[in-house]
Amino acid sequence: MEVILLQDVKNVGKKNQTVKVSDGYANNFLLKNKLAVPVSKKSVEILENQKENARIAEENAKKEAQQLAETLKGITLEFTAKVGKDSKLFGSISLKQVEEELKAKHNITIDKRKFIDKGPLDMLGIYALKIELHKGVVGVIKIHISERN
Repeated sequence: MEVILLQDVKNVGKKNQTVKVSDGYANNFLLKNKLAVPVSKKSVEILENQKENARIAEENAKKEAQQLAETLKGITLEFTAKVGKDSKLFGSISLKQVEEELKAKHNITIDKRKFIDKGPLDMLGIYALKIELHKGVVGVIKIHISERN
């Protein structure tokens, strides 16, 4: 029997994949547990619509990420910190602080786990932090750390 999987099934296939399995396995396990539906004109049509909608949603998400990357190019976040010897900070500027500042000043929400550069921001100067906004789309934001008077 041919079925369309509604979820990933170990040793059978991935979600939205059409697979051929024994009638007993299909009826007694896959269909009973709502892991699959039998292949029919209607189910194939629904599957194609879902794939098309997912593709369109993916394109839109990528376009939004590219627009956000363009917006981030023009942003420089300013931080002041107490400084010790050799212009080294007492502590460091965390990615959480960068995330909060971006949200407060520019109303842009980016999860701190999206930052590619995880290194400590513990010296005075200008940093360019890379952020993976979407698969294949990387934005760059500038961070300027100056001495607190």
